[in-house]
Amino acid sequence: MSVVHSDMKTHRILAVLAVAALVINANAALEKEFPKHWGEPPQVQTRDYRKLPGDYGMGSGTLAKWIEMKMAADKVSGGDDGTKATPLFDGKTLNGFSIRSGTATYVVEDGVIIGTTAKGSPNTFLCTDKEYGDFELNFEVMVDARLNSGVQVRSKLKGDKFGGRVYGPQVEIEDSGKNGAEAGYIYGEQIGGWLTPKADLKPHKTFKSDEWNHYRIVAKGSTIQVWINGKMISDLTNEKVYADHSKGLIGFQVHGVGNGGPFQVKWKNITIKEL
Repeated sequence: MSVVHSDMKTHRILAVLAVAALVINANAALEKEFPKHWGEPPQVQTRDYRKLPGDYGMGSGTLAKWIEMKMAADKVSGGDDGTKATPLFDGKTLNGFSIRSGTATYVVEDGVIIGTTAKGSPNTFLCTDKEYGDFELNFEVMVDARLNSGVQVRSKLKGDKFGGRVYGPQVEIEDSGKNGAEAGYIYGEQIGGWLTPKADLKPHKTFKSDEWNHYRIVAKGSTIQVWINGKMISDLTNEKVYADHSKGLIGFQVHGVGNGGPFQVKWKNITIKEL
């Protein structure tokens, strides 16, 4: 091997190591964590080193551009209005919630709400006692692949059986399976079925099986936006639905399964910011 060829190989190795070191150093220099709804930062970064926007510390130009893009998206959705997210679930109890519409059970274990199906029960919802209008809701969820679930937003109650039947917009929670599914699309629970247009109901695999999945839901005016693991899934504007559902309950669903089950769905790290 010639000395020139050896030197070129050495330079390539050093360049790779330099990039790897930059990524490590950039991450080490962060002064605070990124919001969970932003997803994962870029894994490949440029070799420059600068002050990052948003008081995140020091990092690469690639990382700086990524932060700027995420901050701009938050600004459009109302995510940077100066208010802080607060826990919707205290991590220990179900204070502030009531079980509606069915007989599925909800318990808290190690900071996690666990919903379990009950034979013969209709759809059941763990609903907030408080109503919400414009808000940003964040949570993590894991669901049995054999169970469908969802989160009601701006929903209402009718009748008095099982504490009232929940109806209104619902953000879908569903395991992707091998063919993909409709997680993150918006359904009209007891108000006519899918609100997401049929042409947009394309199965996808953004929801990860047997893992915690991060949801971000922004309801502002007549628009409901949904991100799963940092990827936008829904951006739905529906004036007709908003006319009847400008404000309402948030409800975490355990879907009815007839005589099947028991199956479980789990939620944690639930926060809300009113906009």
